[in-house]
Amino acid sequence: MKSFLTFLTESATQQAARMGLTGDGHGGWYKDGEFVAKTEKGRLKFYNKKQKVGGKDPASTEKQKNLSGVKPAGAKPQPQPKGKVPQQDVAPKEPMKQEDDPDAPANPEKLMPPQVEKTKGTLTIAFGRFNPPTTGHEKLLDTVAKSSDDGDYIIVPSRSQDKKKNPLDADQKVAVMRQMFPNHSERIVNDAQNRTIFDVLKKAHMDGYAGVRIVGGADRQKEFDKLVNNYNGLHYDFDKVEVRSAGDRDPDAEDITGMSASKQRKYAAENDFENFLKGVPSAMNKKVAKELFKNIRAGMNIKEGWSLWRIAPKLDWENLREHFVGKKIYQVGDLVENLNHGLVGRIIRRGTNYLICVTEDNVMFKSWIKDVTEANKYNNDTKVSGVPANQREVGTPALLNYAKSMVPGQDWGKQFINKYRKKSN
Repeated sequence: MKSFLTFLTESATQQAARMGLTGDGHGGWYKDGEFVAKTEKGRLKFYNKKQKVGGKDPASTEKQKNLSGVKPAGAKPQPQPKGKVPQQDVAPKEPMKQEDDPDAPANPEKLMPPQVEKTKGTLTIAFGRFNPPTTGHEKLLDTVAKSSDDGDYIIVPSRSQDKKKNPLDADQKVAVMRQMFPNHSERIVNDAQNRTIFDVLKKAHMDGYAGVRIVGGADRQKEFDKLVNNYNGLHYDFDKVEVRSAGDRDPDAEDITGMSASKQRKYAAENDFENFLKGVPSAMNKKVAKELFKNIRAGMNIKEGWSLWRIAPKLDWENLREHFVGKKIYQVGDLVENLNHGLVGRIIRRGTNYLICVTEDNVMFKSWIKDVTEANKYNNDTKVSGVPANQREVGTPALLNYAKSMVPGQDWGKQFINKYRKKSN
């Protein structure tokens, strides 16, 4: 049973889902066909003053029912006084723009996690790319272990792989990490089902954990905190979801805190093994480090050439931004994968330096352009596009057919593209 304090800290959609309310798509919430509440400033506002949390609702007055603005299916229209504009002819207020809260759940009444007995405490989690793993990641893993309750923690490398930002496959990463970080080797998980942070959280829920603690870089803390808490009670159900920073990292520092996977990919591309070697633990066998170096170069297919903004966008932000503004990359309708949490979604809106995307399961998320990569299919298998880049204009039949060929279910995200497309002045 949730405490009343927990109820007060939940979002409107979480409260509504937990109370069994049905939404009308315009912020109104109904119980057994009767209007009881409306979303205001992210919280449920109950218009029936006798509303009781968890109790039986007394009947609403006609005045209270009319506050909704939109009636549920099957409701009978109320007679209107002469000379007044009927309520149904008045355009409802425009709902909050999705880009203002892209992580807000869609159709929350349809999402409810299975009920599982909570027999365990809090699981501490690190979910990341580790492509490649570096000495800088050792600090993260140590922080995860220290943050855990009684050593109950897991390290989950993502399944992301491509020839640009993610040259190593999951098996290669796990094998190297277990050699690099022997103190944490038994906690490093290699599970093909853990594609996204949601997959990890759903499994923890099914395993009976009462809470989770996610540890990651300070630059990702806000993104994770909002996303995973918005869907608590919908895709999974924990008494508490905590997101904790592993600390800031200076990319220009000369010590361990400045080492990054971006720098390691850059050294590999430049065939600079001497500097690359500084990014692996000193205890690591030099022969093994050399093999890792070769695998990264092979995965990036250096023979075909490379661009710094593609393999390490954080080190060449200016060129990445130029290609984005010039609409050479990340078009509306394209599939992309967020490299921080692993969600794959179709782009429905391009911002100044960010994207609004929706997944196959109608999960919306916002991503900075430096944190995404192209995804041809959900399983990331290579597939050649059937539409040349210069013909992939939004709204054309060519783009629609191309998008359908890539997406399981074909209508994935279709309802969002027109709804949230940026209006031209």
